Amino acid sequence: MFQSKFRKRVAPAIAIAASLTLLGACTSDTPDENATSTDTPKEGETSEAPKDGRPLVVWAGSQTPIAANFNPYSPTVLHAALGGVYETLFHFNKTTAGDPEAILGESAEFNEDGTELTIKIRQGVTWNDGTPFTVEDVIFSYTNDAAKPTYLKSAEKVDDSTVKLTFDGAQFTNEFALLGASYMVPKHVFEAESDLVAFTNADAPVGTGPYVLDVATDASYTLKANPTYWQDGKPVIQEVQYIGVDANNSAENLLRTGQIDWAAMFVPQPDSLTADGRLGYINTPMDPTVLYTCANVDLGCKGAQTDVAVRQALNLAVNRTEIKEKAFVGLTKEISPTFALLGRDDAWIADGVEKESPQSPNVAEARKILEDAGYAEGADGIYAKDGQRVSMELASVDGWSDYNSAAELIQAQAKEAGIEVKASKVTWDQFSDGRQTGNFELIMGGVVGTSVADPFQLYRDWFSGDYTKPVGEQLGAGQWNFTRYSNDVVTQAVKDAAGTNDEAAKKEAYAKIQKEIVNDLPYIPLVINATQTFYDQESFDGWPTEGDLYAFPPSWGSVSSGVILSNLTYK
Repeated sequence: MFQSKFRKRVAPAIAIAASLTLLGACTSDTPDENATSTDTPKEGETSEAPKDGRPLVVWAGSQTPIAANFNPYSPTVLHAALGGVYETLFHFNKTTAGDPEAILGESAEFNEDGTELTIKIRQGVTWNDGTPFTVEDVIFSYTNDAAKPTYLKSAEKVDDSTVKLTFDGAQFTNEFALLGASYMVPKHVFEAESDLVAFTNADAPVGTGPYVLDVATDASYTLKANPTYWQDGKPVIQEVQYIGVDANNSAENLLRTGQIDWAAMFVPQPDSLTADGRLGYINTPMDPTVLYTCANVDLGCKGAQTDVAVRQALNLAVNRTEIKEKAFVGLTKEISPTFALLGRDDAWIADGVEKESPQSPNVAEARKILEDAGYAEGADGIYAKDGQRVSMELASVDGWSDYNSAAELIQAQAKEAGIEVKASKVTWDQFSDGRQTGNFELIMGGVVGTSVADPFQLYRDWFSGDYTKPVGEQLGAGQWNFTRYSNDVVTQAVKDAAGTNDEAAKKEAYAKIQKEIVNDLPYIPLVINATQTFYDQESFDGWPTEGDLYAFPPSWGSVSSGVILSNLTYK
């Protein structure tokens, strides 16, 4: 049983790949028929594979060519590694506010002041190479160069089933980061690597999860059931194939023709896929869609968006209602500029702070903000100051149809306020590199929402100045502040919140954060994006449903996807 002296949990992700961030909008291609012993049919053909015992075909957002990488510390790690091959100590269900479920851990308890966390681990677990899973592996997983949190002073063995973590201050708020987002890796494999981030771990990755790697190509990779998995009788599904697909419409066609069994992607008319009853469907909107702005001149950002007045004006120029209805066909939810999830996290929103982003544009006010900041409208209708026009490029990934449409709408909406936004489409690699290095002006992108009913994860990972680097430098594992935003008030308030178990003190810290980020808008909030998941309920059973949301449903979910895979059965 999970033991804790607190109930409010939060969640920075220590080693979740940057490639998993934006899969409310997605990608696509066709699988390689040579990837597994069971050929995958080409688009438009009908699969002749038997329902019982056939592979489960998954699209989790990967594009081709797929580069084999099963290192949970790498920013380009493949989806199946995070849950399917490597496991955490506990599973935090993003869709609920309940207690976490034990995986490799059995219990965890903080001391009274939150400076120590004592963890009991599951006994009798082996790595898939037959080596026992031990407390030494746990200690290594917390203390190696790629994973060690800055606030961790030590990790020590108490006995053969117990580890004690000691911190430099109270860490109540980092419960999820420590227990739900820290992947356990085998010391006997990883300690031999000199660069744990560059290590691709491409050949026979050694994990404790329900699956082991069978074969990987540049079009797909296939997993086989782990015959020594610690959960008796699991997994039932003997083979899982993850394919690369390069555009939404291709993935939709493959779903429609029974060539993909599990995918999370934007589909404007989901009923067209589910009408015959073969595919089940669930929509779980939880993750923000935003405009990333490279915001910080001091860290090397360049462009009109570095001026807070421009960001404020663009925020008011956006017509979120039009974006919701035209780009996302009404499937999204309203967003809060505080980045607390409306409905679930209302108690954390400070009094006097704007609770919900405006749904209708205010062009007059947007123009006034620019004029008050010294901008003047030019003959071409675009504002400028000191000879520099308010003109910015907005990039979105080619093939992510919902994001591409939203970007084009924003281009037209911004022009009404005298702001030039040039929507452009880029490859996933260009998008990822731009985010990681800060070489962009505006990006249409997603933010990983919190896995618990508390916005701390977002404040720490995405807004703290401690979680970013100067433009030109790659962000490290667990660093998600792509905007290079650095505000001393926010950074200190994040530290204050991390070190308290007192709800009133956390609210006070959050009020400081919210006041700053609502004004500064390093991420301009747009919507809470639809998270649409489609699954074959004719051939497979055990999926999360509205009646039983035992895990976050998308195929790209880290940790949760492994939980789902281990619970599926043939129908």
